[in-house]
Amino acid sequence: MLSKIPFDRFEKAIDDKKLYKVVGKVTQIIGLTIQVEGIQSFIGEVCEIVIGDHTKVLSEVVGFRDDISLLMPLGELTGIGPGSLVYPLGHSLKIKVGKELLGKVVDGLGRPLSGEEYDLEETVSIYQKPPNPMTRRPIENVMSTGIRSIDGMLTCGEGQRLGIFAGSGVGKSTLLGKISRLSDADVNVIALIGERNRELLNVIHKDLGEEGLKKSVVLVATSDQPALIRSKGAFVATAIAEYFRDQGLKVMFMMDSVTRFAMAEREIGLAIGEPPTSKGYTPSVFARLPKLLERSGTSDKGSITAFYTVLVEGDDMNEPIADAVRGILDGHIVLSRKLASKNHFPAIDVQNSISRLMKQIVSDDHYNAAGKMRDALAVYEEAEDLINVGAYVKGSNPKIDKSILVHDSIIKFLQQGSEELSTFTETTTIMENIF
Repeated sequence: MLSKIPFDRFEKAIDDKKLYKVVGKVTQIIGLTIQVEGIQSFIGEVCEIVIGDHTKVLSEVVGFRDDISLLMPLGELTGIGPGSLVYPLGHSLKIKVGKELLGKVVDGLGRPLSGEEYDLEETVSIYQKPPNPMTRRPIENVMSTGIRSIDGMLTCGEGQRLGIFAGSGVGKSTLLGKISRLSDADVNVIALIGERNRELLNVIHKDLGEEGLKKSVVLVATSDQPALIRSKGAFVATAIAEYFRDQGLKVMFMMDSVTRFAMAEREIGLAIGEPPTSKGYTPSVFARLPKLLERSGTSDKGSITAFYTVLVEGDDMNEPIADAVRGILDGHIVLSRKLASKNHFPAIDVQNSISRLMKQIVSDDHYNAAGKMRDALAVYEEAEDLINVGAYVKGSNPKIDKSILVHDSIIKFLQQGSEELSTFTETTTIMENIF
């Protein structure tokens, strides 16, 4: 009789945890880290912590210490105490995506910030693998940004990834706003990671406007949010951009800033006991950067053209995060405080900036015109002191004579008002007419 009882099925059901729920308990909270006993979890698993009034706080497993799971909250710690029940959900963080996101503003976890509810058609994990390099389409078409200095001197391809490097207050966010408004992308995905609260309304009303917002998704995880939300916001925004790319669309992805993302990752790493390395950044920060940045670009379905801002501390272009990001991306745009102080906007230092794919996607005439402009700027810069004090004698050097002749035209070309639009054709025509 006993032989007919399916013990193997019962044993399997117990192993699969179908007959019961595993519940852990909070034992200790140190800083941002919640120590939990009694659960078997994995890195990245989402858990629910139940506090006194049955409110549930989402958290994520970020590490282990012996039999203790280390969690960090995807919300506030207020109300969590020793003995609070913890329910592992068995999956990593997922978000809902769909075309209804267009024109919406969401928080760092992809939830509507305005409180309105809308139906979204698909659920995706925020951790996707980059497209297979063998299936990525080559970058062959120009992505016009509407910014003359970029389109002319640092031409961006559809699916290219560029970094905007600058110190504070030099115009990174303003430049991103111009690109989002003037570019010819089908969809904009804008991620404000660790930035000021007031920048959200600037982006919506000033940079995008009513028409621009209709084709945009704005994600905001401001500086007052927990470190884990600031970190996840970057991955959530990338997952949203990937959804629209997989619909065959040209996506413009803008993230402000990678540095704030790295700071959030450093905060998480230090909280769970990672050793600090260069400038206090933990090793995991440099491991996470390529996992995030490599997800943009082309695929066999569509493209994500990406602009990532990098806040360089003390205007040091070789600080650790700037150096790491520059090595991953397909080019860098350097903003100069010296140019900004001269009221030269956008303050792009074209001499120290580069687009690694420009030569592959523009005509020879365009590339040669850009080269002549760089050469003229370099010659003028070397002779500027002599010219300003009147020590240079006209006719002494044909190159200097030529650079003086075209200098004002080049500077006028590189400067551009906030509402001034220049199509790619107009930009190349102006360049070729300078010489």
